[in-house]
Amino acid sequence: MTHVRIRLRRAAAAAAAAGIFALPIAGVAGCGGPAASVKPSPSVSPSASPDEVRDITPGVTRQLDAVVQRIMREANIPGATVGLWTPDGNYVRSFGLANQSNGQAMVPDLYMRIGSVTKTFTVTALLRLVDRHKVNLDDPIGKYVDGVPNGSKITLRELAGMRSGLFNYSKDEAFYEALTNDPHKPFVPRELLDYAFQHQVLFPPGKKYEYSNTNLILLGLAIEKVTGQQLHDYIEKDVLKPAGLDHTLLPVDATFPIPHAQGYTTQTANGDVQDAADWNPSWAWAAGAMISNLQDLRVWARTVATGKLPGGGDLISPDLQKQRLTTPPTPIPGIGYGLGIFSVQGWIGHNGSLPGYESLVVYLPSARATLVVLLNTDIDHDNQEPTTLFGEEITKIVTPGHVFNMPAEPAAR
Repeated sequence: MTHVRIRLRRAAAAAAAAGIFALPIAGVAGCGGPAASVKPSPSVSPSASPDEVRDITPGVTRQLDAVVQRIMREANIPGATVGLWTPDGNYVRSFGLANQSNGQAMVPDLYMRIGSVTKTFTVTALLRLVDRHKVNLDDPIGKYVDGVPNGSKITLRELAGMRSGLFNYSKDEAFYEALTNDPHKPFVPRELLDYAFQHQVLFPPGKKYEYSNTNLILLGLAIEKVTGQQLHDYIEKDVLKPAGLDHTLLPVDATFPIPHAQGYTTQTANGDVQDAADWNPSWAWAAGAMISNLQDLRVWARTVATGKLPGGGDLISPDLQKQRLTTPPTPIPGIGYGLGIFSVQGWIGHNGSLPGYESLVVYLPSARATLVVLLNTDIDHDNQEPTTLFGEEITKIVTPGHVFNMPAEPAAR
């Protein structure tokens, strides 16, 4: 299933995104999700029982160290940070290099670009407006944004659930050329929509599942229309501050807070490895441009999966959170996608990929277990996203009944 990442890949050569939520480019595979479509009856995301997570004993810690280091060697990953929190123990480790040019070590407190994990914040901002009766999930997007194909029929709910039928702008060849030829170029949302809307719609709204970054650009514009605020300001005031996330932001340019890791990618015009840390993420905007760090993402994983604020109280009303966690199946067995969130064998959350960076931020509700993986590369290994490799091998050890297995699917990013 495609991950929801924002990746840059030519559509014809795009390797499958292992996550459901990345942001690809033109293959810019950074925001991909499962590409095939299905419209079965919705099912509520499964969860594990509390006794299905292993204690983080010294022996388990040694197993985790060994598997992380093995994957890094095999996949040639420069640096990795892994955080695993359970009721009976924690595992927080960084390995390798944050900067290959000066030998700076990877450490847990670095800022990282998080790619399509951004989608969880954008959709949360939308749901907060729904709770306040400012919008309705079944409103057509044409009520807020002009010029959308099928705009009078596609609902906000279908956009958030990846069932709009709109073409993914990051798969457009002209977009890919523009981005990779000048990765420092700023894009505005309407430019991104222009790339998408020159393609025919793929299917009638609601009939299939197809991961598309275009959906989130439209939701970002709808939020701005309703609030009268820029998206980054609204997310900061209405999502980040209530959740106590002081090291998370939606940047307005290429500025990258310090300290941060450098990010290494082959999503370049010539396919060579480059450092993408100073590339402008505006092309991903509401679908994948955000920045965060390990501790904020630890808090966010549980918050977004439960709807509960860290200090108590609701971020999202219980009824709306239930709707969010209704994750109709995708074409991949055991994997469903709800409102800006996925369920993979019971793990709730999102993955992300932007040139140079990958992230996995998930929570296993009944086991009360949180897993966050942050990498400073997005280069696939054997057609699999690196974060999926980590997620699968780590969960085999700690939650063997709920293994995070997100298969790759060609050209789905």
